[in-house]
Parts: sequence; structure tokens; C-alpha cells
Amino acid sequence: MQDKELIPQLFKTEYRKIISVLCKLFGIEQIEIAEDIANDTFLLASETWGLKGIPENPKAWLYTVAKNKTKDYFRRKKRFTENIAPELKNKQSCTQEIELDLSEANIKDSELQMLFAVCNPINSNESQIALALKILCGFGIDEIANALLSTKENINKRLYRAKHNLRVHNVDLSFPSNSNLKKRLDNVLSILYLLFNEGYYSSTSKHTISKDICFEAMRLLYILTENNKTNIPKVNALMALFCFHTSRFEARFDQVGLQVIYKEQNKNKWNLELIAKGETYLNISAKGQEVSKYHLEAGIAFWHTRLNVVEKKKWNNILQLYNRLLQIEYSPITALNRTYALAMAQHKEIALKEALKIDLKQNHLYHVLLAELYCGIDKQNQIAHLDLAIHLTKNENDRKFLIHKKDKVSN
Repeated sequence: MQDKELIPQLFKTEYRKIISVLCKLFGIEQIEIAEDIANDTFLLASETWGLKGIPENPKAWLYTVAKNKTKDYFRRKKRFTENIAPELKNKQSCTQEIELDLSEANIKDSELQMLFAVCNPINSNESQIALALKILCGFGIDEIANALLSTKENINKRLYRAKHNLRVHNVDLSFPSNSNLKKRLDNVLSILYLLFNEGYYSSTSKHTISKDICFEAMRLLYILTENNKTNIPKVNALMALFCFHTSRFEARFDQVGLQVIYKEQNKNKWNLELIAKGETYLNISAKGQEVSKYHLEAGIAFWHTRLNVVEKKKWNNILQLYNRLLQIEYSPITALNRTYALAMAQHKEIALKEALKIDLKQNHLYHVLLAELYCGIDKQNQIAHLDLAIHLTKNENDRKFLIHKKDKVSN
């Protein structure tokens, strides 16, 4: 592998580890210094490997450089303390020799602690997601801006404010206390859920699906499953949901990139290994007493992956799960999705009456569903709602799909 290919790959996997360990050492208030050291490490790798070739153990090379740059930073800080600001000497720990611990165990602990710090509710959900993509996932500013359909300037401002909030609130990088763990964990799960959804289906991005974002959300969630205190049923339920959704990635688009609706997907393209993993996580999640929204959504996704089940039975089960989900946490989108299950389990006329009661007239998905429900009942209304959906969607792939669908209906 060439260094031009290897360095970006290592940046994705190792940058977050170096940042997390450095922040554990420095404190979250010094996150910019941690970023500078990590960035300088990869810059040196790019320059050196281009001239001298790739070292025998690239990861070990990066870790050694990061350790040396950390020592250099503390030496400079020590000289400043002793020569320029001696009154600070007794207040600084920089006089001690620093060793950056990049052992596997410390990396795991640091990443877990960093996950809780980045997903701190003192910042908005949007800022937490941007910070997670930058710090925990190793995404560049351009990538984040493209994923969130924003500008580099806005993303930089968002990241600056988020890191500023972490500093001024003196956010502790240590693992949450037992009394605070549930609330903090719920917020982390909520952010990972939003992060995955941003990748799985973004209504604004140029691409309908971003596998990298989805897999990063899964990787971060996996960190929680590896810790005894955070490996609880709802965490496993969310992982089951992610596995079931990602199992159908390859079937969601045809050869020219057009979206393929669920009932027309090529089931041979479903990833059976991921479905099996989803079942394993779903079984683990059933050991607790709590039934969270993640349990119910995972159950719905589970039934969507069933191949040899009578359709009526499958959709009845999905409908019942949607009914319970709406009782736990109502949302118009969930209610909209339920109406499709209602149409499949019973008949379209009943579902259409329910759908028309939902106030989502400015959402293109609302009109997509109404067009589907009007199919075979009222062709004129079907086309009218497809037109509204085409007008309202901000996703280019969705627009192409809907135009193609309208053409088929009109002809």
C-alpha cells in the first residue's frame, strides 16, 4: 500500500486514539494542544514516509512520534515555567517526566471517557455530532461539512464553540459516577442514534447513505459494549438496530444508484452475517426488565429481515411494535411509518385515513407515503403527492428516484 493511501487510513483509525490519550493526560481543556500534537504527528509521517518510505511498523512509528512530541511539549512548558514564569513553578506538573501511555488498555479507557466528554449535553446535538465526527471519527472539516450539508466556516465555528463550552464548564474526562451514569449514557446513545441516522438516511446530504458515518457510529457503540458498566440491555438493543439496518445496505440501491424500496430489494444482497449479529445483540438486550425505544425499533428492523415468514404475520408484528413505540415516544415520523405497516397488515383505505391525520405536509416523506397509499386507488392523487415530494426533497438521489417513480406511474 502506498503512503498516500496508508496515511489517510491510519488517520481514521489512530488519530482518535492519540487524541483521546492526550486529552486524558492533559485534560479536556487542552484539546487544541492534543489536536496539534496529533496533527503534527501525521504531518511528519506524510513528509518522512514520502522521502524514506513506509516504516516496518507504521502504527508503532506514529505512537513513538506522538510520545516524543508530547515530551517536547512538556519540556518547552517546563522551560517557560522555570525561566519566564517562575511563580507558576509549584502549580505545574510539567516539571515531571511525562510518558504517553498508548497501551491498548489505556487507549480503550481513554476512548470511552472521551466519548462521554464529547457527548456532553452542555453542547447542542448538532455540535456534539460535529465534535464526534472530528475527534472520535477522524473526519476532516470538508467531510463533516459535506455530511451535514454545511460550510467549512460554519463547521469550524460549531467546533470552536463546542470545545470552548467543554473548557469553560471544566468538563471532567473521568468516567461518570454511578449516580450520573444513566443520564449521561442515555445522552451518548441518543447522539450515536442521531449520528447513525445522519449516515443511514440524511434528508439534506448529497448522498442518501454514508456508510462511513454509520460504521463509525457502530464502532463507538461497540466501545460501550466492551465495558461492564455500560454494556446494558438498551446498548445492545441499539447495536442490534444498527446491525439490522446495515445488513441491507447493498440492496438499497440499484446499479445506477437509484434507491430501491424495501419490497423490491434483492434479498440475496442482504448481509446474513450482520443479521445474525443483530439477532445475537437483540437476544442479549432481552435480559433486562426495561423496554426502550431501541428495543422496539430493533424489533421492527428484525422483522424486516425475515425471509421465510408469512407477510401478514410479519406486518402484524411490525404494526404492534409501532403501536408500543408510539406509546413510549410519540413522533409524527413514527406515526407515518406505522401507517405503512397498517396498510400492509390490513388495507390501504384504513391506513390512508390515519395518514391524512398526521401533520407533516412540509415533509417529502409524508407525500411519498401518501403516493404509495393512493397507488391503485387514485392515480391523480398519487401523481400529485409525488410532485409535492419532488418539490420538497433536498436530497438529490431521492429526487431522481421520485422523478423515475412518477414517470413510471404517468406512463
